[in-house]
Amino acid sequence: MPGPPGTVRWEAATVPGPDHDVPLRVYRSGPAPRGVLVWAHGGSWSAGSAAGWHPACADLARAASATVVSVDYRLAPGHPHPAALLDVLAAMTWAQTISDGPIAVGGDSAGGTVAACAALVWRDRRLPLAAQVLVYPPIDPRCQAPSYSRDAEAFPSRAGLLAAWRAYRGTAGRHPAAGGATPLYSTPDEAADPTGLAPAIIAAGSLDPVADDARGYARHLQTAGNTVTFREFRGMRHGAFLTDPALRHWLGVTYSRRTP
Repeated sequence: MPGPPGTVRWEAATVPGPDHDVPLRVYRSGPAPRGVLVWAHGGSWSAGSAAGWHPACADLARAASATVVSVDYRLAPGHPHPAALLDVLAAMTWAQTISDGPIAVGGDSAGGTVAACAALVWRDRRLPLAAQVLVYPPIDPRCQAPSYSRDAEAFPSRAGLLAAWRAYRGTAGRHPAAGGATPLYSTPDEAADPTGLAPAIIAAGSLDPVADDARGYARHLQTAGNTVTFREFRGMRHGAFLTDPALRHWLGVTYSRRTP
């Protein structure tokens, strides 16, 4: 039975992937959730889990008044790209079967990178996507932006993230999709055409080494004619999606206002 407004119900599920079943956690908020937001957790592509992101994703579902589908995608280095992206795409395909409302994709940190790539794939496949919600996503595998060097003690370190990119991407960047129809991007930087993408909601913290990547991608999308809502949170560090209810509230409210 539906719970009262503000309550969140959750259940574990699995959906068929390209060659395995993808584990999910599905969070439903209130009596009539507003669409589905498929979420990819952070963890430098090699750590993290839906269980570890449980409180944050439940809170996001509450703030957005939406169904949040948290994806337990396969992790590098045992499963390099495109494993994580394929798992998120499988969850997005499944989300279409459980909702008549809008479908969106999002993620924090490494999951934000995967979500941005998923938005590109759906654009290439001409599938409707209501929004992409990207929380401090790393974009540049070379980690060249000045924010990576502002504080040698900040997390993630440039050296650590460079190693994470190498483990995640394996021996190649883009991979052909089944039948070679569309590429599977490891980073949005690989897409030659940034036009026609789902509206983007992008957040970063002023003390985050990844801040310049997030800010630059927001500008890149906006220059290409996409709708972008960007906010920099003063004093916020990397990893705040797990710890800061104010960030999750802003993401949820902005999602609910931007989705049709």
